Amino acid sequence: MRRRRAAGLLIGTALIGAATVTPLAPTAAEASAVAELSASRGGPEARAEHLVATMSTAEQAASVVMGHIPGTDAGALYDYMAQGLGGFILMGANIPAADAELAGLTDALVVDPDLPPLIAIDEEGGIVARLPDDDFAASTVLKSSPTEATADAFLGRASLVARAGITVNFGTVADVTADSASFIYGRALGTDPQGAADRVAAATEAQEGFLASTLKHFPGHGAAPGDSHHVIPSTGETLDQWRERDAVPFVAGIESGASLVMFGHLAYTSVDAAPASLSPRWHEILRDDLGFEGVAVTDDLGMLQSSGIAEYADPVATAVAALGAGNDLVLMIAGSTAATAGELIAGITAAVDAGTLPADRLAEAATRVLSLRLRLSAAQADWSLCPACAPAS
Repeated sequence: MRRRRAAGLLIGTALIGAATVTPLAPTAAEASAVAELSASRGGPEARAEHLVATMSTAEQAASVVMGHIPGTDAGALYDYMAQGLGGFILMGANIPAADAELAGLTDALVVDPDLPPLIAIDEEGGIVARLPDDDFAASTVLKSSPTEATADAFLGRASLVARAGITVNFGTVADVTADSASFIYGRALGTDPQGAADRVAAATEAQEGFLASTLKHFPGHGAAPGDSHHVIPSTGETLDQWRERDAVPFVAGIESGASLVMFGHLAYTSVDAAPASLSPRWHEILRDDLGFEGVAVTDDLGMLQSSGIAEYADPVATAVAALGAGNDLVLMIAGSTAATAGELIAGITAAVDAGTLPADRLAEAATRVLSLRLRLSAAQADWSLCPACAPAS
């Protein structure tokens, strides 16, 4: 993997004999190189802050969009990502027939090797699985098995995903329900809060050694009946009730180091009438009460569009609202085309220019996303230098 090289500069006063000579002021390029070198020494967060400060509003907007187009044409995928998108989610139509071709496809998504995008997949196993070789145990079995079985299954699953060049798994369902009729029951890792929490923690710890894991669907789908692919499920559960039940697996996953939390398109009406994905209040709870510092990502904005509610018919407007509420990454799958990402970028940029989306909110989101990208890139580079450290084959 290529690494960005920054020149070290000596800036200050030079002593020649007894005389003190004041050097010329550094050029803008030299000053930028020094700033970048300083940022790189401070870790991914510092470097991300520096990079975001040098980006235009449109570039920042592109960096907080995770898009999708179907197909396995490497050229088309490269051109799509050349818009500067922060990420891409692989769906079933992106998975080649031959496993050996998948790594080549994920390579095609990388426009800048020094700053790879987030490449994501929904690899829960069982009911939701994109990779044909994923025969590891899934939630239907794990929810009634010892916690160690979840750790083993997700260790193998994470290795499988990472070997394909995928860096983010939207694979940990932290929802909890004992209702077998619930839409989410077959995908949940537990039927009671503590059992689900133990398995969510095990899944998180197993995956984070290989890739960035994600907890979904915050604040919890189990309490809200209905399928959020088509409607906005709602519940009257209070915040206190939520803390005692639905919050428990999310707390466990956050404490175990989950890199991302995915917000669901579901409403806890006693807390906020809006879907959690568009609710500033729920983002405050995640950050201030649960202490989450990673990347907040929306569920597919196309799902809001599919609800048939006029207020959510425009994915550009919902993307702006989602960022304003506190999300760092907006995800678009259903209805996404090669043109959709450009429309999202233009809409987010226009919202900042108009003052309807604060510039510092966009910069904060872009910084979190870039920090994660840099951290994952560094981990991949470390594996290339130490093959024994890489995910097992």
